[in-house]
Amino acid sequence: MSLTDTIKKTLVPIHREGYPFIAAFFVASLLLGLIWEPLFWIGLVLTVWCIYFYRDPERFTPIDDQLVIAPADGVVSSVGPAFPPQELGLSGEMMRVSIFMDVFSCHINRSPVRGRISMIEHRPGKFLNADLDKASQENERNGLVIETSHGPVGVVQIAGLVARRIVCWAQPTSEIVAGERFGLIRFGSRVDVYLPEGAKPRVAVGQTAVGGETVIAEFGSSHPAPLVRVS
Repeated sequence: MSLTDTIKKTLVPIHREGYPFIAAFFVASLLLGLIWEPLFWIGLVLTVWCIYFYRDPERFTPIDDQLVIAPADGVVSSVGPAFPPQELGLSGEMMRVSIFMDVFSCHINRSPVRGRISMIEHRPGKFLNADLDKASQENERNGLVIETSHGPVGVVQIAGLVARRIVCWAQPTSEIVAGERFGLIRFGSRVDVYLPEGAKPRVAVGQTAVGGETVIAEFGSSHPAPLVRVS
């Protein structure tokens, strides 16, 4: 690997959504430093954390319509049948894969599949711990339905205990590809993916997922869900 490649991999791009927050953290650090010098260093540490939070690294997404790709970085917190939120208009139980993002995760959200976005619906709600199962139905959230060759896929951005702002750049009726950025959630949250019949999970609870790269499910496969070993 060349020196240029090493520098590129070290200096991860920062998403423009983070610029105002990074600037605010830095200015606040300067002002606090005028009051008491140690406050400046505390503020500077928080500024560095804010920069880290808004990182937007490149990802290498498999191009295969049979695969469902992780929509976010984080820990797989749930795999199994569940009822999607009513506003998505998806009937019956579906296979759900949930990924929980803590405050140190990269919070850029990516599409898990290729297709056409048929609807986007935002719902106000509570700010419970996003790791709780009931957060899927009770928390502030933003849902997308993506029409694919396998059927509709639901993707739900869920605000968490600290997260208070869901951002979605996608537009209804637009086409989207797997791994494409469509939004982010600020400061800790969760993303649920609801899959139609025929999808087999390829991850287990507790596994760490990489948004835009990790395969979380597969269509048309006869293989059962994988067994895992904790080591």
